[in-house]
Amino acid sequence: MPSQLKMKVWKYPELPSTWFKRTRQLDEKAVESIENDVKAIINEVKKKGDAALEKFTEKFDKAKVKAENLRVTREEIQSAYSMVSGEQVSALKLMKGKVASFEQLALKQLGVTTSQEGITIQNMLFPIESVGCYVPGGQAAYPSTVVMTTVPAKAAGVPRIVVCSPPNKDGEVNPLVLVAADICGVNEIYKVGGAQAVAALAYGTDTIKPVQKIVGPGSKFVTMAKVVVSKDVAIDMPAGPSEVLVIADETANPKFVAADMVSQAEHGSDSVAGLITTSPKVAKEVLQWLTKLIRSAERCEIIEKALTEYGFVITCETTDEMIVLANVFASEHLEVMMKKPIEVVGKLTSAGLILVGPYSPVSLSDYGSGSNHVLPTGGFANAFSGLSALDFARRVSVVDCSKDGLRVLKSHVKVMTEAENLPNHYKAVEVRFENES
Repeated sequence: MPSQLKMKVWKYPELPSTWFKRTRQLDEKAVESIENDVKAIINEVKKKGDAALEKFTEKFDKAKVKAENLRVTREEIQSAYSMVSGEQVSALKLMKGKVASFEQLALKQLGVTTSQEGITIQNMLFPIESVGCYVPGGQAAYPSTVVMTTVPAKAAGVPRIVVCSPPNKDGEVNPLVLVAADICGVNEIYKVGGAQAVAALAYGTDTIKPVQKIVGPGSKFVTMAKVVVSKDVAIDMPAGPSEVLVIADETANPKFVAADMVSQAEHGSDSVAGLITTSPKVAKEVLQWLTKLIRSAERCEIIEKALTEYGFVITCETTDEMIVLANVFASEHLEVMMKKPIEVVGKLTSAGLILVGPYSPVSLSDYGSGSNHVLPTGGFANAFSGLSALDFARRVSVVDCSKDGLRVLKSHVKVMTEAENLPNHYKAVEVRFENES
């Protein structure tokens, strides 16, 4: 470990023109190679179904899983409970409850009705019929992803919720993932991952029936597969390596900032962690704390690589400059550690999730706040929102107009139909009044 962590340190406005680009982004040849590989996998799954799933599961996950064993059985789920602790079960139930409460409240806000001049418009919500939730796995366990993808779907009333997660070399899905899926009321769980799982969810096999929407994070191959199949089935969003951006003034605790950057960097060596601050003192002390924390951290090699290659510190003169940069970067997680954070939050227009104050770390939003941690990355926060129950519901406006209400608008409809040269549109209105004197 070097005496001082080497990170990109810049001063506004002396920034390179590409500072906001995620340098992990692959070049065109690499992207084309991944796309071709993924398309080949998808096409084989479409043609050979379960046989292709068996082949690719053995190739990529080193697990021999036969088609008849792809679906997790009730016995396997019951066995999984014996492999997890009571504390873990309680934590999952708490997380599920918090997420469900928030999502149900959000849905209620959309059930609006308005009446004006003889016209009543009601906003009605109908659930998507089936959803596939991808949960990364294999060497690691992500039960929280099960909660974040399935609970909003359950809140929206989706009748068929499917989870796909890659097995370990023994052909088994992590027991915590199985327990989480059971707690959340998942209908079907399959031992398959990667692009092949996305293909199965999109186009179906004899064992796995297709779904109407695919959600959840994954590797670059999973993300590419979701993009490829999106012409045929809905997806949530492109999702890449995790990110945190902290904007801070002189009141921020440098150790807190550094700890949050380290925690995000441990996701993987391509994770992004950045600090934008108006305080050179805070910037200097954060760099010092990063070096100290990494020395004693588990996964220190991953953390150091992420911070060295994709971490950065930027110093600004004013709060407005910080806001401009934060909106340009459009981070997945945005922490605001300032004396008066609420005054700033309303100006931060591009972030997947905003965390306010010294006691709102990303870890809280990941596991305990009730907010969703499936969020847009790679700058997509300037156009996408985090996953929610709204992603699993279809909004339908129901219009009920009285004869008097239509009469009031009759002339306005005529003006617009003539402007757009659609005369029969107006005739459909006019016919309703032809018997009037």
